[in-house]
Amino acid sequence: MENTEATSPASPASPASPPSPTLGATEIREIAKQLDLHPAKSLGQNFVIDGNTCRKIVRLAGVNETDIVLEIGPGLGSLTIALLPIAREVIAVEIDRRLASQLAETMQSKVPNHASKLQIINEDAQLINILPQLPTALVANLPYNISVPVILHLLEKFPSIDKGLVMVQAEVAQRLAAKPGNKIYGTPSVKAKWWADMSIAGNVSREVFWPVPNVDSLLVGFKRGESPGDEALRVKTFTVIDAAFSQRRKMLRSALSVWAGGSSSAIDILEKAGVAQTSRAEELELKDFIAIARAKSI
Repeated sequence: MENTEATSPASPASPASPPSPTLGATEIREIAKQLDLHPAKSLGQNFVIDGNTCRKIVRLAGVNETDIVLEIGPGLGSLTIALLPIAREVIAVEIDRRLASQLAETMQSKVPNHASKLQIINEDAQLINILPQLPTALVANLPYNISVPVILHLLEKFPSIDKGLVMVQAEVAQRLAAKPGNKIYGTPSVKAKWWADMSIAGNVSREVFWPVPNVDSLLVGFKRGESPGDEALRVKTFTVIDAAFSQRRKMLRSALSVWAGGSSSAIDILEKAGVAQTSRAEELELKDFIAIARAKSI
């Protein structure tokens, strides 16, 4: 997913083109009023009001007629409207009870021929461990405070998710897609690579949201790769990653001393792993952390 297209508010449709189903700003505000809904900053409720942006997200995500899409945070349903005509089925997970209750009615109104393909789950995405069907793609509009935990949780729990596109704050997107040696490279960057390569797929205009946020957003695309090891190795590797980045300014021989049981043990493990003891966490690739995790067991 190397596309870096910008998404911006749609221009008026040509009179010759039939209007596509969409939720515009007026409808979004009207539904919110009916629900007595005041967008909550704590839940990251910035609703997409531009249909062109939603259709572009579906296209960049590579969703097709065989996909069972897991949509996190459908909100008032703008993106769901764009997904349903394309996907085989959509499983929408919405934490807000009012929004979850309204979603089916909105789909029946906007895309009645496809509304039966929607399943709605009123739950916190971070607590989802079982779904009615195995999803093949992830599409989401995620708030800052839960973006990384949700993405990592879903990639871990649902290996059937082969691809996806998430809309997140620019800071989160840059961290997920960061490479070693970059100052923003950290635990999200490395952990995400256990399952997939993350890349910036496009930017999103602030004007496509209601209310308009005061931060920029980016699209992050991914394609699942081959797993580098089993679950036991993943847990050990993630423990190393956490320990190394908890003191990222220190050399690994110091940063990993508590985890290893002392500085001398850390040095011994690093030598076995073939990693320089003077390295810092931000210089290492995933394979280096895996090597360190394996070396502790030797």
